[in-house]
Amino acid sequence: MTSRARLARPSSRLVAGAFLASGVVHIVRPAWFMPLIPRALPWPREIVLVSGVAELACAAGLAADAAWAGRASAALLLGVWPGNLQMALDATARARRGGGQRRDIALATLAWARLPLQVPMIRAVLTPSARTSV
Repeated sequence: MTSRARLARPSSRLVAGAFLASGVVHIVRPAWFMPLIPRALPWPREIVLVSGVAELACAAGLAADAAWAGRASAALLLGVWPGNLQMALDATARARRGGGQRRDIALATLAWARLPLQVPMIRAVLTPSARTSV
């Protein structure tokens, strides 16, 4: 793979690093993620803790290039997508309530921009060449 193609597609090692960082924060500061849990779901703290453990397991699996890690990581990324959507919806509501403050608008914009970023992450964990590149 050329250097340019490597930059265009994140490697699974990069996704593993993101999972590692996020998984630790899920365990250490679960309250930070609880607002992301869609309100229709029960037990938000437990969901945050379980998803943190899942992120750590996927990070380890991706780092070790385990056969199961790509599919499990893709499933995890799809599973947390509703939480990212909830964050975008909440950030948009805050921006509207706050009268369009720059900070609120910026956070809402970032939250919406984050949603499609999971597509290349899913592709990275499912693509064998991306799993082995750094």
